[in-house]
Amino acid sequence: SIAHENTHQICSSSHIQLLYNADNLRSIFSNLQKFTVPQKYFMHFYVVGVLATTILLLAIWFYAYMKMTPLLPESSSYSTIASHLVGSNSFSFGRVHSRTMGHKYHVWRTVFVLLLMEIQVLRRLYETEHVFHYSPSARMHIVGYLTGLFYYVAAPLSLASSCIPEAAEYLQGQVAEFIVKGRARMPDLVIDSSSLLQPLLKLGWTQWIGAVIFIWGSLHQIRCHAILGTLREHKDSDEYVIPCGDWFNRVSCPHYLAELVIYFGMLVASGGEDIPVWFLFVFVITNLSFAAVETHKWYLQKFEDYPRSRYAIIPFVC
Repeated sequence: SIAHENTHQICSSSHIQLLYNADNLRSIFSNLQKFTVPQKYFMHFYVVGVLATTILLLAIWFYAYMKMTPLLPESSSYSTIASHLVGSNSFSFGRVHSRTMGHKYHVWRTVFVLLLMEIQVLRRLYETEHVFHYSPSARMHIVGYLTGLFYYVAAPLSLASSCIPEAAEYLQGQVAEFIVKGRARMPDLVIDSSSLLQPLLKLGWTQWIGAVIFIWGSLHQIRCHAILGTLREHKDSDEYVIPCGDWFNRVSCPHYLAELVIYFGMLVASGGEDIPVWFLFVFVITNLSFAAVETHKWYLQKFEDYPRSRYAIIPFVC
């Protein structure tokens, strides 16, 4: 009897402790939910993205201009003379020359892709300020906010990852030389606009196909964002209506679908040789697909007459 009573007391104490722990967890979760910021802080993402992308673009473009031009191979006569001079090593010379030219193209492709990224973040910054009208009650969790800030630093870094070490080393050398010699003893920097732009025009067809895909996705995203931006008649209202038009007729989140197209264009333009660019694309697919599915569910719950034929993000897939 005494043992049974002790067992009962122990079970009761354990039950009370479990309830106490559950209350603590609920309290912690409730407190975490309070860490939110206004949704209009989306602008911070694109400010950070513009800064990060611009810095990388200028650094790698300067490096490409100074060390990776001319992009075109030497004339055939020069190559022939060089081959005669090296004699039996002509084949080795050709391989080294081919690797050098391939590397030059790779660096200029990186400049090209960063230019596309610059266009993307500048446009998104403009749209956030002039197209979207965020509801005063619209908020996002602090974790999502910090993730967005991290992403818009990581994205340009991923696109330029293969060129960053050599470009950084070159720029460090230039800074060290400037410190040692001083401005008076440094050679004047003369920038030739043809050497600055011509290498971009001499890139392969893959880059231009990627650019066309990028533009196609951008045009649709502009249109979809304009539709979303005009949904509310009054900027300060919390009214929601079903968006229609453009890709909205097929999917619930066509602006996300357009984003996938945009980043696929960047992937194609990059040549698909760098693993970090693939990781970036996979992350964009995963993140936007999850967000689109959740948005699609919200639409279905919010509107009884919501079109059931629409998919979340990719027609006939999800």
